Amino acid sequence: MKKSVITKAQFPFRQISSFVILSFSIYFFISLITYDQNDPSFSSIYSENQIISNAGGFFGAYISDLFLSIFGASAYILIFFIIHEVYLAIFQKEKFKILMLLRFSSIALATLCSCMLFEHFYAGELYPQLSSGGLIGFTSFDFLVSYIGIYGSLVFISIFSIASFTYALQIQWSRLFKYCMSFVQILFTKLKNILLTSVNFFTNAFSLISSNIVNSIKSFSLNNTVEAEVTKTKSREVKEVKSQDTSEEESSVNTSAHEEQVKSEKIKKKTTVYKKQSDADTSMPNTSLLDKALDDGQSLSKEELNSLADLLEKKLLEFGVEAEVVSVLPGPVVTRFEVQPAPGTKASKITNISQDIARSLAVNSVRVVEVIEGKSVVGVEIPNTNRKMVRLSEILSSEVFKSSSSSLSLALGHDISGDPVVVDLSKMPHLLVAGTTGSGKSVGLNAMLLSLLFKSEPTEVRLILIDPKMLELSVYDGIPHLLTPVITDMTDASNGLRWCVAEMDRRYRLMSEMGVRNLNGLNKLIQEAKNNDSKIFDPTSDDEIELEELPSIVVVVDEFADMMMLVGKKVEHLISRIAQKARAAGIHLILATQRPSVDVITGLIKANIPTRIAFQVSSKIDSRTILDQGGADQLLGYGDMLYLPPGQGNPIRVHGAFVGDDEVHRVVKDWKNKAKPDYLDEITSDLQETGPIPGWTSDSSSNSEENDELYDEAVNFVIESRRASISSVQRKLRIGYNRAARIIEAMEEAGLVSEMGTNGTREVLVPKNQ
Repeated sequence: MKKSVITKAQFPFRQISSFVILSFSIYFFISLITYDQNDPSFSSIYSENQIISNAGGFFGAYISDLFLSIFGASAYILIFFIIHEVYLAIFQKEKFKILMLLRFSSIALATLCSCMLFEHFYAGELYPQLSSGGLIGFTSFDFLVSYIGIYGSLVFISIFSIASFTYALQIQWSRLFKYCMSFVQILFTKLKNILLTSVNFFTNAFSLISSNIVNSIKSFSLNNTVEAEVTKTKSREVKEVKSQDTSEEESSVNTSAHEEQVKSEKIKKKTTVYKKQSDADTSMPNTSLLDKALDDGQSLSKEELNSLADLLEKKLLEFGVEAEVVSVLPGPVVTRFEVQPAPGTKASKITNISQDIARSLAVNSVRVVEVIEGKSVVGVEIPNTNRKMVRLSEILSSEVFKSSSSSLSLALGHDISGDPVVVDLSKMPHLLVAGTTGSGKSVGLNAMLLSLLFKSEPTEVRLILIDPKMLELSVYDGIPHLLTPVITDMTDASNGLRWCVAEMDRRYRLMSEMGVRNLNGLNKLIQEAKNNDSKIFDPTSDDEIELEELPSIVVVVDEFADMMMLVGKKVEHLISRIAQKARAAGIHLILATQRPSVDVITGLIKANIPTRIAFQVSSKIDSRTILDQGGADQLLGYGDMLYLPPGQGNPIRVHGAFVGDDEVHRVVKDWKNKAKPDYLDEITSDLQETGPIPGWTSDSSSNSEENDELYDEAVNFVIESRRASISSVQRKLRIGYNRAARIIEAMEEAGLVSEMGTNGTREVLVPKNQ
């Protein structure tokens, strides 16, 4: 057997020597702090019976006297430098010897400057028999003063002290300043939270006392009312006996009046979206129905953030990118490192190595933000090892959500800095949501719906929920905000969208007659009339129907792809029509899908819905389909999303708020106990009950092209020539393109020609001799 030989590289000489030096440094420090001027030294006579008080013994007394005589109080600083060098020698291997020489030179310069400073400021105060700066400080300071004076010496010493200490200890002043500012910011945030908590406590206490007083007054007045009702009952019984004699005479009159009342109710049913229940309790639910957020502490400590920033710089340098981390923004799920690339370095170079950075850092994925508004840095977002859970109760309890005046406020979650993100659906005005299974899309929809239930009354916002999967949105069935039960049949879904188009047109006609520009202006006009005890009647109706405030309508489709596959182009036309015009009418769409492909999210839909939310998707192609750019494929899932506001090109990373099924059930049960739903049956009815809609092709209108005077001639030409193309019909009959296209579509519906193939051609299905 071969004997194992320990080579020089394997022998831990560096570590052993460092621990030996550390031991002597500790002994030296103990000797210094227990120094006594009566102990034996080089400047005193030693007797055998003399007691040594120094903890280092005889040798410690001599060595402490020697170093204090030479360096003065700076001997402590010298020990600190020695311990610092031992730490660097153990944990950090120096690559270049010239750097070690420069650092040792800076240590010597720092020790010299500290000796002179101690000599000037503490002369004769620290040690009575010794100089405070030692022999080095005394001679060096006198030498400088004799040549450049006292003030020049102090300026010279201060500048070199700062420079030498900075290089010797590797101090980064910018990072130190940022730590101080972050500490001050955290301190002010804590004080602000304490003040807000105290204010909320006193506000709740005052409201509780006020409600108790009001309840006591109501109970007192109720007792008086009961006594008055007892006396009125007897007189009412007498009046009823007299009225029975005249009831038969008025029966014919009441019959005609009843018929007119039924007729007017039918008219009101078509024009009124919501009739407020007199006994309905429309108070907002309490956030106590939701689970409270857990305080799971800080994800990463300052030391971990610093080490991760240094590691990121090293990894970037290994891949040929010279950059410096200038700022760190820790968040609940990811931490953004703002990197300043070297001059001439392209941001795309960092983006191209994102997967390599993730592999080298041993994380799931790394997202690179090439452009950060207002800054010249590149953002590198690295997931935290300890991921926090963002609860919906945090967002709903925040000041951002409470101070929002819009009844269509949606709580999305926290941004990468941990600040709540609350958006206004009325400004979007429509939203497109996409994400794979397990990405948190359904939880995000539940958070949006609960935001509406916590922010708006049924008189302010009405909902139409379309759930092709019959699982996600069925829990909301029965809440008073619904215009119709949760729709699961796709035929009813297309009818519901068609009703929205008809309602949109009706509102536009109403706003045009009233001379207002949007729904808020119309509701404000109606409210002002009510405050002035006057009435406004519907100008679009022949009957005198009093106008009521119209609520906003939010249509939520959980799985948009299933509806597109079953209904197809008709739904696409309706959705694009609503998206184009329904903003002023107060009708908004939220479309969600787990298949963000081009056959589902068509160009027509994307062009009219600029606001997008992308959860984690499976490929870059899906990310470009929903966001028109990459990034969604690098998300972490479980609610991690990219929110693209309207009019902006750079998405915002948001960590979605989590809400459990039990929380949804509690909120829904609370609303069910307060009020009953008021459904409109005509929403899911056929086209004839809602009237024709411009742009909608019904069965009766599809055959209208067969009545075209050139239709028969076009059919004969197609059968004889066996060419079923729009251009050939257009040239033969010398008509416009649109008319020729309608004739070809009529032939397709009649079964004369086939559908358009992949190459754009059609087959003639009728034999030539027919």
